[in-house]
Amino acid sequence: MLLGAQGGIPVEIAASYRARARGLLGRDGIEGALLLTPASGVHTFRMRFAIDVAYLSRDFTVLAVRTMRPGRLGRPRLRARHVLEAEAGAMARWGLRPGLRLGVEAAG
Repeated sequence: MLLGAQGGIPVEIAASYRARARGLLGRDGIEGALLLTPASGVHTFRMRFAIDVAYLSRDFTVLAVRTMRPGRLGRPRLRARHVLEAEAGAMARWGLRPGLRLGVEAAG
């Protein structure tokens, strides 16, 4: 779980090459978010829905937040170490913005 401005965000972690490559492809939505690590950029080719993307530094500080429609290529961010993906509009509801440092908490 990631801890942000508006409390806890349930998160799935994609840490293997295969999991990162698959990302949200083939899904119709996601509860919470998907954390790609390590990653510095994403694309939305073959995606079924628009997503919010947060680029995170090594210490989970939000560097940038973007909304991407399907069929787009997001530019890699120079200092990004992780990328957080969620359904479009979710990050605004969670209060994610550049400069905010997210906390990490084990679910359970």
